[in-house]
Amino acid sequence: MSKTDTSETGRAAEEAAGAQLSTAPQEETAVGGPTLGVVGWIRWFWRQLTSMRVALILLFLLSLGAVPGSLIPQTSADELKVQAFKDAHKTLTPLYEKLQFFDVYSSVWFSAIYILLFVSLIGCIVPRSWQFVGQLRSRPPGAPRRLDRLPAYTTWRTEAEPEQVHEAALTLLKGRRFRAHTAGNAVAAEKGYLREAGNLAFHVALIVMLVAFAWGQLFKSEGGKLIVEGDGFSNTLTQYDDFKSGSQFGTDELEPFSFKLESFNGTYEKNGPQRGTPRTFEAAVTYSQGGADKKAVIRVNEPLKVGGSKVYLIAHGYAPVVTVKDGRGRTVFHGAVPLLPIDNNITSTGAIKVMDGYRDKNGKKEQLGFQAFFVPTFAGAGKGTMFSQFPALDFPVMALTGFHGDLRVNSGLPQNVYQLDKSKMTQFTDASGNKLAQRMLPGETMTLPDGAGSITFEKDVKEWASFQISQQPGNGLALAGAIAAIAGLTGSLFIQRRRVWVRAVRGEDGATVVEMAGLGRSESAKLPEELGDLAVALTVQAPPAAEAVPETAEEPAEDPAPSGEADK
Repeated sequence: MSKTDTSETGRAAEEAAGAQLSTAPQEETAVGGPTLGVVGWIRWFWRQLTSMRVALILLFLLSLGAVPGSLIPQTSADELKVQAFKDAHKTLTPLYEKLQFFDVYSSVWFSAIYILLFVSLIGCIVPRSWQFVGQLRSRPPGAPRRLDRLPAYTTWRTEAEPEQVHEAALTLLKGRRFRAHTAGNAVAAEKGYLREAGNLAFHVALIVMLVAFAWGQLFKSEGGKLIVEGDGFSNTLTQYDDFKSGSQFGTDELEPFSFKLESFNGTYEKNGPQRGTPRTFEAAVTYSQGGADKKAVIRVNEPLKVGGSKVYLIAHGYAPVVTVKDGRGRTVFHGAVPLLPIDNNITSTGAIKVMDGYRDKNGKKEQLGFQAFFVPTFAGAGKGTMFSQFPALDFPVMALTGFHGDLRVNSGLPQNVYQLDKSKMTQFTDASGNKLAQRMLPGETMTLPDGAGSITFEKDVKEWASFQISQQPGNGLALAGAIAAIAGLTGSLFIQRRRVWVRAVRGEDGATVVEMAGLGRSESAKLPEELGDLAVALTVQAPPAAEAVPETAEEPAEDPAPSGEADK
């Protein structure tokens, strides 16, 4: 046999020995075969779709498709931001609308990628799972004819009987958690099945995460509520400032509970480069579920959990208390007015609206509106700025401008409660004809001209907190899938599938020749080390035989005489 034939035989034996180390489907090629028909093309498309390569491509496309969803405002999250984006980008808006970039996660193209990935993973996992089950039920294959052709190999001679070596090897390998059995004149063993199990677990976990994502999108609910200190909230649809839910969510599924904001506590760094950074940011609440009142503190990233709902603290601001009186001194409005922050130092703006109960000096019904600008820490008169210098309530000042007329709240059009519609309003003017505006300290009053009344900035400034109440039924399932995916990926990366064979046969000189060889699914420096460790352990029961010393004839005491001399 030539050297080429020998190498080809060795490669064939090695390929046969490792044929079942993977559950990956084998691709068949038919060069010069018959032309594919309709069924053939369907099979070809299915094989391509269910291949691991295509699954990885679809997973990459899904991740890539989520990029515009995180960079571009989404209608499902905030319609006001979407509208503001459209107003600011007149050129990009038509293109983005055609590409459905404002509704990425419900778009046709994102749903198509999502469904194809789901089908691809199922079609890839099911056959591999059955193949893996078949491998678990089968025994490790017998030893190749030429063990010395395998990547890891060792041999020695021993005086132990072949049956003793096989029995010792079988016990040793099973003790090392190999699946082992005697096959012919060798012991065959295999280990590392958790590698393929981890691979399958990783892909199953991906399916679980996809299901959890879809479930969460269909059955989720999410709403926001701004609450002033002393006010409460009941988890009903009419109580929300804004509310969004999945297509399969019913309002009767809202968790029955309520809570009251007792107080808000916020402290801030006073010195250094981090001046103004929040140090304490928490809301003390009293909540009720089933009639029992309980106290709790909600902090950032520490939500209140009530049944299947979570209440998150997301924002904070101030609500100055004001009193508005008409020209006869009758109070027509009294309460805390939440104002919205516009910077990190909680400089805030908003509107005070008196919609009912006010009459002018002639007794005619009219509405009042005040544009408010509030700073919790004023820099001081003559400092050149009205913006707050610190987020804490150290030196509160509020600037007001007053209007009278029609607030347009009954026009049937939606209106922002923090802004004034001045289209039907007239600003108050003083005796000199100047527009009426005043900067006020707590306790001060601005008198409206012509006996129109007054507005008082009370000394009490309350705080408000904004909460997000959400139900996400798929979060627990998604977390379980993520943990399983990490565990499965870890197993598939760090566990090596390998086989070991031990052959013991009687040699021509009567000694037993022991051969050990190993084969892994992939090249690894640990396989020779593991085989060497097994060989050392096996030599305890089958110690190497001492080298035979060749016998030599004894030398004569004297050199024999030459034949000629003996004859003499």
